[in-house]
This record gives sequence, C-alpha cells and structure tokens, in this order.
Amino acid sequence: LGAFFICTYAAKEAPKKMKKAKLYVPQIDCDVKAGKIINPEFIAKCPPGCQDVKYRVYGTDIYASFSSVCNAAIHSGIIDNTGGKILVQKVAGHSGYRGSFSNGVRSLSLPRWRESFLVSEGKPRKGVTYPSTLEYSSSKSTAVKSGNDPDNVPTGDAVRKEYQTSPVPTPATQMATTTPTPTTTTTDPSTTMPKPTTTPATTRSTTVAAAAKTRPGLHRVRDIAFRGSSTSASNRSILRSNTGIQRQEPVAAFRRAAGSPAHLAMETDLWKPGLSLFDTGFSSKEELNPKPLESTSQGNPNCKVDLSFLMDGSWSIGKRRFQLQKQFLSNVAQALGIGSAGPLMGIVQYGDDPSTEFNLKTYANSKDLRNAIEKISQKGGLSNVGKALSFVNKNFFSDAKGNRGGAPNVVVVMVDGWPTDRVEEASRLARESGINIFFVTIEAAAESEKQNVIEPNFVDKAVCRTNGFYSINVPSWFGLHKVVQPLVKRVCDSDRLVCSKTCLNSADIGFVIDGSSSVGTSNFRTVLQFVANISKEFEISDTDTRIGAVQYTYEQRLEFSFDKYSTKQDVLSAIKRISYWSGGTSTGAAISYASEQLFSKSKPNKRKIMILITDGRSYDDVRVPAMAAHRNGVIAYSVGVAWAAQDELEAIATDPDKEHSFFVDEFDNLYRFVNQLIQNICTEFNSQPRN
Repeated sequence: LGAFFICTYAAKEAPKKMKKAKLYVPQIDCDVKAGKIINPEFIAKCPPGCQDVKYRVYGTDIYASFSSVCNAAIHSGIIDNTGGKILVQKVAGHSGYRGSFSNGVRSLSLPRWRESFLVSEGKPRKGVTYPSTLEYSSSKSTAVKSGNDPDNVPTGDAVRKEYQTSPVPTPATQMATTTPTPTTTTTDPSTTMPKPTTTPATTRSTTVAAAAKTRPGLHRVRDIAFRGSSTSASNRSILRSNTGIQRQEPVAAFRRAAGSPAHLAMETDLWKPGLSLFDTGFSSKEELNPKPLESTSQGNPNCKVDLSFLMDGSWSIGKRRFQLQKQFLSNVAQALGIGSAGPLMGIVQYGDDPSTEFNLKTYANSKDLRNAIEKISQKGGLSNVGKALSFVNKNFFSDAKGNRGGAPNVVVVMVDGWPTDRVEEASRLARESGINIFFVTIEAAAESEKQNVIEPNFVDKAVCRTNGFYSINVPSWFGLHKVVQPLVKRVCDSDRLVCSKTCLNSADIGFVIDGSSSVGTSNFRTVLQFVANISKEFEISDTDTRIGAVQYTYEQRLEFSFDKYSTKQDVLSAIKRISYWSGGTSTGAAISYASEQLFSKSKPNKRKIMILITDGRSYDDVRVPAMAAHRNGVIAYSVGVAWAAQDELEAIATDPDKEHSFFVDEFDNLYRFVNQLIQNICTEFNSQPRN
C-alpha cells in the first residue's frame, strides 16, 4: 500500500517537473526599427504610447525594416496604443511598399527596401525557441530591457555571451514543407543575417487535371471559326465564364530590387553628433554590377532593355493561334537583336497559374532564343493576367535571373480577348517597381461579349501611360505579324519608358547652400554631410539622377553643375571639397542664380528639385524669385536651422508648405530630416498622373 501511494504521488509530481520554463520576453522601445535587430525571428514586448507620427511605418501587412516595429504592430491591428507582446518574422526585401491608414496609424509608401518583416500575435510557434535578449546591429552590443526586473538585465559582453550560447531554435517535428527557422547564433553584427525561407508545396487539384483533359475538345471549334462568327464568340464566352476549376493560390514571394546599390541606407548609416564629416557613410562603395553575359553576339546596343513576355497559354486561344503567338515572339526576338550589350528576353507563360519558360540570362543571342520558343508547349487553363503580373513583379526581374539593373524593365502582355481576373492592383505594384507594362490585345471583346469582361478598360488600368503608346490592339491573330516592328520600336525607345523612372533615378537635384558668417566652419561641414547623405541615396549617372550645388552669401558661387559629375563617388568627393565662403545672406538672389545656372540647363525629362538650406533671415526678398522658380517647374524644398525665418521658408517651399519645408533648432539635428525629405520626394513622384 505504501508503494502504491508513493507511485501515485510521483505521478502527480511529474507534470510539475515537466512544466515548461516561462518565456522571458525582452522589451523594445517605440523607436526601435526591425532592421536594427539581427534576430531573424523574435518575440518582444512593446511599451504603451507608440502610436505617434514620429515613429514612422512603411508598408501595409508587410513592412520595410526601416519601420518602427511597435507602430507597425499597431498599424496591423496586432496591438493597440497600450502596447503588448508581438511576434516579428524577417523576410526578404520587397520591390514596393504601399502606404495606408489603419488602426489610427498612417503608413507611408516606399519604392523598395532591402529587408522586410511581418508582425503577428506574440505567441511562440511550436518547436521554436526564442531569445530572451535581442542582438542589435550597432558596433557596441547593448541589452534590451527584459520584463520588469532591472537586476536581471545583462549588458555589454554578457548579452553577447548569452546570445551566442542560446540554443538554435529548430522545429520539433520535420514537416513536408520547410518551416522558416530563425538562427540565434551570431558572432558579429556585421555578418550577414540568416533569413527564414519558405518553400511552398504546390499541389495540383484533381479537378484541374480533369478539366485539362476536357479543354482541347473545346478550342477546336474556335480553330475552325473566325472571331466574326457567332459560333466563335459564343464558344469563347463558354471558355471564359467557366471558372469552376479549383486552383491553389500561389504563395507570396518577395524580391530585392535588382542592382540596387544601397537605396535609402540611412538605417545603417545615421550620422551622429561628434563624428567628423567623412567618418561614416560618406565614401560607401557601390555594389558590384552583375557579371556580363558571355555570348556570341553583343546584341543591338541601341536597345538595351530587360524584356519579359507574358505569353497567353489559355485554352481559349486554341492550338493554331498558340502557334501563331510563338511565331510572333520568334520574329520579335529576331528583330530585337538579342545580346549582352543589347536587349535580353525571357518568357513567362500563363494560364491558371504563371510559370517561367526561361529567364533573361538563359539565352544571349536571337538564334538560341528562337529555337527555345519553338519548343514551348501550351499550358492551358484560364487567362489570369493579374496573377501573372504579380508573379513577374515578385520573381522575374532579379539579379540572379539576369536583371542588369541599368537596363529598363519591360513586360509585354499578350492577351487573347480579355483576362479572367483583375489586373489593376497587380499592374500598379509592378509600375511602382519601375516595370514598363505594354499590352498586346488580340481579337478584343466584341460588343456582344463585353458583358463577360470582368474588368472593363483593363488595358488603361494596367499600362504605364494611357496615351496609346503602351497598348496595341490587333483585330485578328492572323494580322499579328504586322505589329512586330511597331512593338520593337516602342520597347526600344528608352526615353519614353517612363515606368523605369522612379523617384530615385529621374531628377536633377540642385542644393542651394547658405555659406554666411552665422553658419560657421564646423556647422558648414555638418551641412555638407547632410547634403551628402541625401545625395548618396539616389541613383546617380548621366541618364539617372544628377546633382548640382550652389553656395551663397551676398554673392553666389556655382560649386558644380548637373553635367559635371556622372558617378556617385565623384559627386560625394565634390561635396567634400566645397570650401566655406562666409559673408552675408542674400537668399533671394541665390534662388535666382540657381534657376539660371542650374535649372535652366536641366534635361527636359528630369524633375527639377531644389533643396535650399539656410540658418537665418534673408537680406533680400525671397518671394518673387521663389515664385519664378515654381513657375519654371522647380520643386523647392526649404530646410531652416536656428534663426531661419518660418515665413521665408514657407514662401520658398512648393505648396503644400508643410510637405516641402523643414525646421530644426540646431545643425546637429539636420540628419533627422534625411529620410523624411527623401520620402516626401518619392511620395510626390508616385502621385503623378498617368496620362
């Protein structure tokens, strides 16, 4: 009996001994950005009061790592302004982040960023161990507050030691689909951060397979009948309206923008008071360009574009017309003159789902490309163009797949009739990524068929400009060969490929710098660092963004013009060499001088942006010169320091004043406006009309 009671007692005590240790959740501040934390996946506690405009958020659902973690969590609805626990997962950089207003937080749009993150409810995933302290990317390791016990907060080397010896989180059980596995062993913040990866397990429904077997019997009717007959029209309506096929939605994948040097890299390069002008971030080197393709032909140098054709593989097109489409693509490849110094071309075929037939670097001459086109077989399915555009935007134009960065990205969408899904949102995201979208529609909907079109005017909603340049309508598949040359001429006209123009590569930016006596030598060097930190975030070349500078006192001096330097390193070196002048403050005369010496020589297709920095009231009138500059198309930003007059800053700035004028109380705080100024430039660029 005694043994029985002992065993019973031991059995009751066992669960207590096996009880899991309580998760120790580190606390982070409202201003902590995801990119500052090295851990690829972590749980943290946000304090109350993070719902504030000063804690900026970029994106919707998926956020750029330059965002405040806690305010992003509020924006996504995971927590509110009272704070709470959140789970953060790092993912790859995205080509564009869409701003929105949600849960009292206004998030901003961003063209692209090197890293993203997702926020979810702060519950640990099964089988994953989370760190009790977080590792930061700064050179000095610092601990984050954990819980409410200050005595338990390790600092300095203690943090690093604890972080290094913590166990690597691994899934408890091996699953068929790979689960993102955060790695918590890091020896140096400068090393590359391991990123969770997800391999989607794509499956095909048996319903799809069954439908695919029945499709060929349907398109035979269309192969015989022409579009003008009622038989052909009614047959196509049957094909388009049959949406009963079950299909699995593709798993989202995110990519880095190809060839991006270090866009908006303030996150790892913030200037700090006390550092010399060129101690940090001032001489950063560009990332190396991708290695040129080896080929037997250099290609047509007058048509250097990276081109993707979206090939219609739906059942509605039929076998005969699919063959005509392949012949058309082969003729285009021949006319383009494919080669490493000219155009490169890849093909994505779409039906229910898109798939890459070959990418940009697969073939480096027209002959091999044409042979590959001839071997393409038809996929079948519906005409899901929107899904195909999303696929291309996220997967096609990457360095690994042959994107050259310096060449415009072009997508030509081939559509038989009309799409079976919506294209507007997918097209907008692609355009914001810098992709030029062309549509070639063949045998468009007749009046009697328009009732079956899911999205009326889908072409105008998709293309870069609604002026007819980006769209070609062909009445019959048998006339498709006639548009080979017109299409080639358009995709090779780089001056009109406006969607390749982003806020970072399409401006002439002129800095007008106050060199008056009140600034002083030390503060003048701080101003130059501010100018350099803005300049280095743009893509600088003869054909991209160009930089010029004027310094003024009572008089004015052209430091360098827009056409003086064509590389980022040369521009940064030129800024470094600007010498302090000293004198009075005639800001009005400086604006007039910049208009004449800089912006009058700006290229017609460039946005003219003036950034004026001053620390005091002008001795002359600024209103009349500023109005003249505005009338001539100059977008003016004013940055005032210390004794600068607010009324003058607003008069200099383009309307609305609040988005174009800034004020700081001392020079050491100028660096805070680098990101905001660039963001405002990009927001204004993205709001331009498309006609």
